[in-house]
Amino acid sequence: MRLAVGLLLLIGAAAPAWASETPRYEPAPAWVLPAPPIKQGAGLPVFALIDQQTRIADGVVWGYRELGTRAISADLLAHMGTVTLNWQPFHGDLIIHRVDIVRDGQHIDVLKSGQKFDVIRREEGLEQLEMNGILTATLQVEGLRVGDVLDIAYSVSVKDPALKGGVQASALAMPEPFKVDYARARMIWPTGSKIRWKGYLTGLKATESDAAGWHEVNVSLPAPKQPDMPADAPRRFQPIPAMEAGSFADWPAVSAAFLPLYQTQGLIKPGSPLAQEVAKIRAGESDPRRRVAAALSLVQDRVRYFAEGMNGGNYVPQTPERTWTAGYGDCKAKTLLLLAMLHALDIEAEPVLANIGQGDLVAVRLPAPEAFNHIFVHAKVGGEDLWLDGTARGTRQEDMGDPPPFHSVLPLREGGAQLLQLPAKAPARPTRITTVDIDESAALGVGAPFTATVVLHGGAADALHTIVSQLDNEKLLAFAQASLGGAAGPNATVATQKFDFDPDAGTITISVTGIARPGWRRQDHAYRLRSTGTLASIRLNADRARPAWKDIPVALGDPSHAVVTTHLRLPEGGHGIALEGDGALDLDIAGRHYVRKATLAGDLLTIEERSTSAGEELPAADLPAARAKLAAAQGRTLRLATGPDYAPPYAQVSDAARAHKLDRLAALHTEIIAVKPDDAARYINRAVFYEASFQRDLALADLDKAVSLDGNAATLLRRAALLEAMGQKDKAAADFQAMLGLDPSSKVALTQLGLLQIDAGHKAEALAPIDQHLESADEDKPDWESAKAELLARAGDADGAIAAIDKAIEVKSASAPLLNQRCWIKGTLAVQLDSALQDCTRAIELTENNTAELDSRAMVYFRLNRLSEALADVNAALDRSPSMSASLYLRAAIERKMGKAQSADKDAASARLISPNIDEDYARWKIKA
Repeated sequence: MRLAVGLLLLIGAAAPAWASETPRYEPAPAWVLPAPPIKQGAGLPVFALIDQQTRIADGVVWGYRELGTRAISADLLAHMGTVTLNWQPFHGDLIIHRVDIVRDGQHIDVLKSGQKFDVIRREEGLEQLEMNGILTATLQVEGLRVGDVLDIAYSVSVKDPALKGGVQASALAMPEPFKVDYARARMIWPTGSKIRWKGYLTGLKATESDAAGWHEVNVSLPAPKQPDMPADAPRRFQPIPAMEAGSFADWPAVSAAFLPLYQTQGLIKPGSPLAQEVAKIRAGESDPRRRVAAALSLVQDRVRYFAEGMNGGNYVPQTPERTWTAGYGDCKAKTLLLLAMLHALDIEAEPVLANIGQGDLVAVRLPAPEAFNHIFVHAKVGGEDLWLDGTARGTRQEDMGDPPPFHSVLPLREGGAQLLQLPAKAPARPTRITTVDIDESAALGVGAPFTATVVLHGGAADALHTIVSQLDNEKLLAFAQASLGGAAGPNATVATQKFDFDPDAGTITISVTGIARPGWRRQDHAYRLRSTGTLASIRLNADRARPAWKDIPVALGDPSHAVVTTHLRLPEGGHGIALEGDGALDLDIAGRHYVRKATLAGDLLTIEERSTSAGEELPAADLPAARAKLAAAQGRTLRLATGPDYAPPYAQVSDAARAHKLDRLAALHTEIIAVKPDDAARYINRAVFYEASFQRDLALADLDKAVSLDGNAATLLRRAALLEAMGQKDKAAADFQAMLGLDPSSKVALTQLGLLQIDAGHKAEALAPIDQHLESADEDKPDWESAKAELLARAGDADGAIAAIDKAIEVKSASAPLLNQRCWIKGTLAVQLDSALQDCTRAIELTENNTAELDSRAMVYFRLNRLSEALADVNAALDRSPSMSASLYLRAAIERKMGKAQSADKDAASARLISPNIDEDYARWKIKA
C-alpha cells in the first residue's frame, strides 16, 4: 500500500474532470505571497530560496512551491540544467508559474523564449513492483551559466475522492545546519475550518493569524539545529523534518474514513473460481485456525505482489475477484482478498493500517492517512490474536500469532478506533537456525574444516530466493559467510556454498563448507579455547551519559528468535581436554532470553544456544543494572582447556601431516583460491597453513605466486623469512632489497639484509645505511641504535654492540625490549654477565608477556653455569610459548649439560623441526644442543 507522504506523491492516472495530463502555464494565484528578491554574489549557499505555500479549501490542497538554486560550480550546473516536476493527473493539475534565470540582478524569462515542458510517463516504481501513473514534466533549460540562479515556481493541486472531502497536506521543515538565504512554510485555510496542524521539530517558530476569512500558519526556516540523539533511540525521539495539516479530528476519524473501502459483503461471487477456493478450504479444514492458515497461504503464494496505483488506486483496493483473476495485488488488494475469504469462512477479522519502518512515530503524528504506508489483517480465533500479512511470504500456522514490529497500528472499525499498540513478543518459532560442525580432530593450531547450514524462514527466505538467483559464486560465498554471523568463529573462511529454497516450508537453507580457525590460546599452563557463541556477541553500548539523554530508552531491535548449534570434534579422542565453566545457562538479559546447554562427550563438544527477543525497549534507568548483569553473564566463561602436559600443536601438526590428516584442509584452501585465483591473500593464507604444517616447499610456491600478484612489503618479508629458514639466503637478500625498493627507509629490511650481509663478510656494507639514518634520526634514533647493535652483535663486536644499545637505553631507560636486547647481546657474546642479569630481570618486571625476556635470562644463567636457574627460566618461557624454537634449543643444551640426554634429544629435534637453521644460529655463540 503506497500511501501519501506529501503533496507530490499521491498516486493516480486516468484524469477526472478537474485534472489534466498536461501542465498549465499561469501566473501564481493571488493567495500566494511573494518571496524576497533573490540575492547574488560570491560566498552564498546553493539554495537561494525555498518557498512552500499551501492552500486548503473545498477538499482540495493547492501546493505552491518556489525553488531558487545557485549554479555555484560546473558540476552543479550540469545537474540543474534538467528540471523535472512530477504529478498524478487523477488527483489534480500541475501549473507552471515561472522559470527564470537570475543573472546580475535581472530575471530572464525562459518560458517567454518559447521553451515548454515535455511530459513523459517513466513509471520509476516498476523495479519496486509498482505502477503508479505519475507523470513527469521535463525541461532542458537553455542558456544557464555558472553563477546564475535558476528560479522555478509551480503548483500542484490535489483532490482525493477516496477521502470523501477529507484533506491532508505537508511541507518540509529543514533544520540547521541546512543553509538557505530564505525559506518558509506557509499554510492557509478558511477561518473556522476544522483543519489541524502540527510541527515536529524542536524550536520550530510559527505565527498564526486570521485575516479576510483565512487562517494562516507561517513558519520561518530553517528551524534551529535539532538536539543530538543517540543512534539507538526509538524512532519517536528522532523528529520528522516536516509540518503537517489535515481535516481529520482524531484517529477514529481516520479509521472510520477507511472502513468503507474494506467492506467484504458480496465481493466473492457465488460459483466463481475464488468462491471455489474458499469452498475447498471449508471442506478440507474444520479447525478455524487451519482455515486461516490455508487462506493466508493462498493469498501469499498464489497472488504476487504488484501495486497498481492507477485510477485512484492510492487508497482504493482492487476487488478480490480482480486480484484473484489477475494474480497480483498490493497490500490493499491482498488485505481485502484475505478479509473476504476469512469472512466467507466465518472468521472474525478486521483490516489494520500500519507504517513499516516508522511505526513508532505514528502515535506522535497528526492523525491522517499519510501516517501509514501499509495495511494487513487482524483476526481472532478462539480468543487468540492472529496477525496476517498477505504481502509476507512463508508464514505458517505457528507464526500467525507473532505480532509484526509495527508498534502503533490503526484498526478499521465501525465508528472508528483508537491506535492499537501491538504487543512485544518474540517469534514462536526460530527465524534462523544455524548448525555448525567443526572438525579439529587432526591437530590444534592449523585451522579446521567445517560444514554449516543456516535455515531461514519467512519473508527473509523469500527475499533471498530472488536475490541469490542474480549473484555469481563469489558474491554468493560472501553472502553465505555473512549469513553465518560468526557462528563458525571470527576468522572462518567459506569455500563452497549452496542455497536451497523450499516453497512448501517457506524456508531457504544455506549450506557451506570452509575453514574455521578456533582461537586456542596458551594461558595458565594450558591451551584454552573460549566459546565465541551468541552470549559473547551481545553488546549493550548505549550512551546515556548526557543529561539530555538520561530518560531516552534504548531500542533493542525487532523481535527475533535464533538457534545456534555448534559441534567441535577434538584431536586424540578428546583425551587431555576438559570443559570448564557453566555449561547450562538460562538468563533474561539485555532484552533477550538466552538459554545455553554445553556438553563434552569424548572428542565431541556440543553447544546448543537459543536467543529470543521481544523487540522491547530498555529504560535508560535500567542500563547500569543491565550492563552489570550482561558482564556477569559473559564472565561465566565457557571454555575448553587442555592439561599442562598436553602435546604442543607443532607436534600434533607434524604427526597429522605425515598421516595425511591435513589433506582435507589443503583441498579447502585450493577451493578457496579457485574462486578468485588473482587474489594474493588467498595464496598467503594457504602458505601460512603449509608453513604451520612444515610443508615449506609448498608454502614457498604459494608465496611466489602471491608476490607475482601483489609484491607488497609484507608479502616480501614473509617470503624472505621462509627463504632464510630454508637456507636460501641469497634469495632472501633479494627480497629484502625489493622491500627497500618500495621503502628505502624500512628499518626491518635494512636490519634483516644487514644480518645476511654480515654473515657473508660484508660488515661495512651492512652498517653504512644504518649510520646514514642515525645521522638524520630524531625521535626514532633509539630504534636505529638498536638496529646497529643487532648488526654489531652479529659481527661479534661486543663492545660496539653494547655501546650502541647503551645509547638507545639512555633515551628510553624503561624500554623492556631494549633492556632485553642488551641482556641478549651480553648473554650470547658471554660478556658483562652480572649486569646482563640485571637487564633481563628489569625487562621481565616491565612487561607482562615476558617470554622473550625469560629466554634471554636463561641464556645468561647458562653462561654462568647456573643450570638449574637457567632451566627454570627456559621452562617458564616454554610454558607460555611452547613452540618457541630458541627456548627449545637452549633447553636442549642445558639438559645435555645436566646429563639428560633423552630430553635434550627430544627438545633439539623439536627446535630443528620448527627452525631448520637453528644449529647454525647457535653455533655463532659456540652452543650445541
